[in-house]
Amino acid sequence: MTSSTPNTATLFADLGLPQPLLQSLSELGYEKPSPIQAASIPILLEGRDLLGQAQTGTGKTAAFALPMLTNLDPKKKYPQLLVLAPTRELAIQVAEAFQRYSRNMGFSVLPIYGGQSYTNQLKQLKRGAQIIVGTPGRVMDHINRGTLVLKELEALVLDEADEMLRMGFIDDVEWILKHTPESRQIALFSATMPKEIKKVANTYLNNPEHVKIETKTTTASTIRQRYSLVNNNQKLHAFARVLEVVDFDAVIVFVRTKLATVDVAEKLSARGYRCQALNGDIPQNQREQVIDKMKRGKLDILVATDVAARGLDIERISHVVNFDIPLDTESYIHRIGRTGRAGRQGEAILFVTPRERRLLNAIERATNSPMETMEIPSANDINKKRASDFKQLIGETIDKVDLERFSQLVSEFMQEGDSAPETIAAALAYIAQSNKPLFEAETEFKPEKREFDRSDRNERSRGRSNSRDGNRDSRDNNRDRGKRKKGPHKAEDMRTYRIQVGRNDGIKPGNIVGAIANEADLDSKNIGHIKINDDHSTVDLPKAMPKAMIKKLQKAYVCGKPMGLTEPN
Repeated sequence: MTSSTPNTATLFADLGLPQPLLQSLSELGYEKPSPIQAASIPILLEGRDLLGQAQTGTGKTAAFALPMLTNLDPKKKYPQLLVLAPTRELAIQVAEAFQRYSRNMGFSVLPIYGGQSYTNQLKQLKRGAQIIVGTPGRVMDHINRGTLVLKELEALVLDEADEMLRMGFIDDVEWILKHTPESRQIALFSATMPKEIKKVANTYLNNPEHVKIETKTTTASTIRQRYSLVNNNQKLHAFARVLEVVDFDAVIVFVRTKLATVDVAEKLSARGYRCQALNGDIPQNQREQVIDKMKRGKLDILVATDVAARGLDIERISHVVNFDIPLDTESYIHRIGRTGRAGRQGEAILFVTPRERRLLNAIERATNSPMETMEIPSANDINKKRASDFKQLIGETIDKVDLERFSQLVSEFMQEGDSAPETIAAALAYIAQSNKPLFEAETEFKPEKREFDRSDRNERSRGRSNSRDGNRDSRDNNRDRGKRKKGPHKAEDMRTYRIQVGRNDGIKPGNIVGAIANEADLDSKNIGHIKINDDHSTVDLPKAMPKAMIKKLQKAYVCGKPMGLTEPN
């Protein structure tokens, strides 16, 4: 494996890309390549394997899409390139990027992922798509069915390989790699390089060039980061006050659970905001509609979990709000990377409870910058803003509305009584705002001092061990998820299902979690206890699971083998 330094090219035209691609890039407003693009494109154009390491939001998709499109032939009506992505959202995003870049070249791009109807996928595969972008589970399924044939595949891309490892798909990825020609070109991109990813690279890549883009900090300098210390039960009210005062275009709000996405979205909607939840329970077609509405300005706030928001790239996003602080620093970096892209200014806001201050410290170390403290707007701040908006509304109404009949009514009222004009106007303003009080009472947002003191004492006693604690939290969380020994599941709400693969097939709990979560679009937190036997396994799943979801799992594969999910008697 050899290392490569970034190319010094300042324009895409300097990289040897064909005219149709340069035309598309010009139409899209691309001016110059990012460091990962400048370093990777020449290597991939030469047909060499590549191991690319760069953070999310640095332009990795164009780094592999542009050279791969250059080397493919639109006249050949069979799969020439396969891109594997960890989530359906990222698969859709990458497929859309390929379609934008190849608009002047005549390629057919097909995204395939779990939760989507097979019918359309099968039709397009029969027609002959040259570029396939898919999630591991659905790609394996099509290979096993014989509907996706890779014997003439020329290139393969593993996008966000570390995320596929985290989600338990790495065995599936290796299974797919074994079903591709040895002569194919491989590009592997990953934000981090754990040993399991290095092992895949050493096994399947042929003397790859290693391109690593070093960054001085792990978050964009265009993102202003602020935090506020509040009690857990004050978060919603505090956030509502922030929304009233800040100027925002579009906002993504991150919470930890699917239930929280619905709860927070409903409460924000009740306050008059155009807001929707985005979580794993929402059908795929509805998810795509929600994202499209956000892009078109028909929706202003998305409340999402990490997994549901993976791969989202919406230019309008001006603010990322961590309603619930993430349990690991990498998740925080991924979250706020949704704003402040391509040189645009963005803002990240984090709500922290007193007991979570060690997580805040770990994030500050990971981002290599202390965060600004954000004071929650006071009732006085809110009331000034509302009064200003109300006065502006009065002025606009005077300028734009015919008020003759209303003026006559007020004149009659004044003649019949002795009220001053200001009093009458004040009464009318009160009536206009009677459904929603114009002025708000003060609320104390400072966390309880007792909690602060305890948190500070713990902080001092830990000293420099905070970063280890933060990492341990993340590891413990991942380990619990894999073993599935404990969880918030009540026995009466779960049913035990049998799977016809086991220890003899090399199955691990993470493989089962990944296959079920990806194919059925089921949040991994709803997957209960898993027991691995020699020739079969069992898994606890919610009793309330729809029959359609069960049927999907009965047809699904895990580690390249039919899951064979059997309902309990």
